[in-house]
Parts: sequence; structure tokens; C-alpha cells
Amino acid sequence: MCSCRVSCCHGRMLKFRRAVFPQKYMTEKTITVTDLDSILSLFGSYDENINMIQREYNVVVLNRGSDIRISGESDGVENAARAVETLLALAENGEQINEQNIRYVFSLVKEGMQEKIHSLADDGICVTMSGRIVKPKTLGQKKYVDSIKNNTIVIGVGPAGTGKTYLAVAMAVKAFRAHEVNKIILTRPAVEAGEKLGFLPGDLQNKVDPYLRPLYDALFEMLGPDNFAKQQERGCIEVAPLAYMRGRTLDDSFIILDEAQNTTPEQMKMFLTRLGFNSKIVITGDITQIDLPDSRKSGLIEATKVLKNIEGIEINRLTDKDVVRHRLVQDIILAYEKYARSQHN
Repeated sequence: MCSCRVSCCHGRMLKFRRAVFPQKYMTEKTITVTDLDSILSLFGSYDENINMIQREYNVVVLNRGSDIRISGESDGVENAARAVETLLALAENGEQINEQNIRYVFSLVKEGMQEKIHSLADDGICVTMSGRIVKPKTLGQKKYVDSIKNNTIVIGVGPAGTGKTYLAVAMAVKAFRAHEVNKIILTRPAVEAGEKLGFLPGDLQNKVDPYLRPLYDALFEMLGPDNFAKQQERGCIEVAPLAYMRGRTLDDSFIILDEAQNTTPEQMKMFLTRLGFNSKIVITGDITQIDLPDSRKSGLIEATKVLKNIEGIEINRLTDKDVVRHRLVQDIILAYEKYARSQHN
């Protein structure tokens, strides 16, 4: 491999790898782009995005004015063109092109599903206090959000970083702002994650707050601390441990049960039967992170088996492809899955 520099439409000198291909296998494809800002987003500040594409498909990508030319072996060129067109569609929809969504597009191209990326082009769920639009970033997340829209009870099962809780809170805030519900209730079992915290100081609220912190964080981001405190004072937002749900009927509410893998079957049944009129329940959890003592059976695992054929209840399974945190989170999940499989063989 050697490098060459060419002038780009936006006046920068771009550096590319020059692959050496047998002449008989050389193919070239040209993509014409009308939005030059999308080309800037596609290439990245230091061409890091386009270099990822070149490495992935062993092609050379050059920019001439409004044209993007891709050359290399036939299969590589076709796949690279699909990836480029998909990323340009994301850029035109206002998405920032980064390593995370490039890797996601690679996986879609591999499965021949890149055309479905257009379904992510919507107005989003809600807007955070900082002005950021919250919306699904993967097809799995899109399906999960659509399930919440169309069903009374939704179970979202998946690994860390797939946005299960965050998107559920966003949907709750959207429903609350639209006056579809009068109350948001967020709950989770108070189970320690593999370590003993001992006796915590303060009143009851202080003692349970550490368990509920992820839920607070999501609400603070979407409502702002002051508005959250005001709505909580009015009783419109409730964040409480699961034990507080017993004996209640929850009408006109959007209820989220987080970390549901740490419920017992009895707790899960108790929670599900709290459902009242004009309410919606979203249950989230990761069955690979069960912290129940004495190897007790998880209520989440049982619920996915018991409730799978009931109308109005939908079970969504998110995967490592739906991880929207640092790319290493995806790699860590895959590594643990591989290790678990090897231990069972």
C-alpha cells in the first residue's frame, strides 16, 4: 500500500491508501452527491471515517467535486458503495457520522439490511434540556420504540448500552408532555450489584436513591432538575423501589420497571398486576446481569416465557448491534458471550 493526496471539493488535501489490485478485477463506481455538507460529514475532520470504509472493503475512495468515486475489486466496491450511500442518508438526516454508526452500517450492509436505515429518519421522541433530539439510533431500538407506542406492556431485554431504559424514559416524558398520562412512575428492585453496600446513612429516600440513580439521570436530562423536582413535589413523577408497588392500582400512568432481571417471579407477577386503566408498562432488563442471591430464578426470564403469546404484550430483544455506547462496550459484550459459549461446550 502507498498513499496519495488529492484535492477535495472543500479545499482540503485528503490522504488515502492506494490499494494495488489486479487490473482484471478493477471496478469503479461513482456516487453523485447534491449536499456537499454530507460529503464533509462522510469523510470526517481528518478523513478518519472514509479511511474506515477503505480498510473494511479494501477499496480506494476519492472525492471529485460532487462525485465520490470508489474503486477496487467488484464485491468490495459494491459493499463500499452501499455503506457510503447509507451513511450519506444518515448525514442528510442530521446524524453525525462517527465510528459507532459506521460500524453499525457495516453490519447492516453485511446482512443486506442497509435500505432499512431510512426508517430511522423521523422527528425523534423528545428534546432534552440541552436541545438534543432523543431518537432511536438502530433498527432494534426503532422496533423497541414502536412496540412501546403500539402495546400496553413491553418487555425490553438486552445487554448494557442498548438504550433500553433511556428510550423508555424518553417515551414516558413524551406521553406526559402530551397529557396522555398524568403520572410517570419509575421503579426497580433494590438489589446490590454483586457487592454489599452496608447500612446507608439518611432517611428512607436517601437509602434507596443510589439504586435509582440511572432513572434520575435520564429524567434530569430530559426535564431539567428544577422541573423534575417540581413535578415530583406535585406527585406527577414518582421514583421508588419495587416494594412500594405492592397493593396499588396504577391508573393513567406510564410505569417503567428497570433492572427487571433482579426481580423474583413473585415480584414480577405482583408488579404486572398493578396495571390500571389508561396506563402503559415498560419492563427492561439484562438477563446476563442477574444479581439475585442464592441463584434464585429471575422473574424477567419467567415473564418472557409466560407472556409471549398474550395480545397487547410485546417482547423485544436488543442485541450487541444496538449498543450505542463506546465501541468497546460492544466488543466486551461479544467477548463475554463467546466465553460463556465456550464454558457450556
